Amino acid sequence: MRYRVRKIVIGLAALMLAVAGCSTSTEEKAPNQAAANSSPQSINDVSDLNWKVPDFTFTDQNGKSFGLKDLKGKVWLADFIFTRCPNVCPPMTANMAKVQKHLNQSGVDVSFVSFSVDPDYDKPAVLKKFAEEHNAILQNWTFLTGYKLEEIQPIAKETFKGNIIHQKGPSPDVPVLVNHPTQFYLIDGTGKVVKFYDGLKPNPEQILKDVKELQKK
Repeated sequence: MRYRVRKIVIGLAALMLAVAGCSTSTEEKAPNQAAANSSPQSINDVSDLNWKVPDFTFTDQNGKSFGLKDLKGKVWLADFIFTRCPNVCPPMTANMAKVQKHLNQSGVDVSFVSFSVDPDYDKPAVLKKFAEEHNAILQNWTFLTGYKLEEIQPIAKETFKGNIIHQKGPSPDVPVLVNHPTQFYLIDGTGKVVKFYDGLKPNPEQILKDVKELQKK
């Protein structure tokens, strides 16, 4: 009975995640997006589900090849961003930088990966500039591009349960809007997503605790 209830709760979490990932990336939608992503820590545990990251080889912020093989055996955190994002991506990246700093200072070995959802625009140099502007420590944080939108969309949808949808922006200053997930995802050494967190309101101490638990296994 308890196992059945747990399955139902996890199923609801996956549904909430999909809905959150479909929220429109506009200023007026951002608060709703944050509210949709906020859920009890227990609901964020998806370790019983088979959310496996598929094999990939993309291009990092230095123009070098980077793929799942480079993360084999490592615990890592992932998110989806784009540099022209007018609202959620800058605070998400700043929040991830705070999480990174906390985990690095705590001495845990963890990697960080940000997938661009605007790969045609987000060339390596553009991503590197964005990363540096948001205090990312690039020694263990990789920003990825070098693929077509059609390549990253199924990864987001099938593994991370979120949609990536491009829309025309409202003005020349904001030429494109992209619906995309706003979660941070914790992936274990086998490439399986085990937990996710609200990228707009993460708890660095909780993430540290979860990383340490994974590394004990």
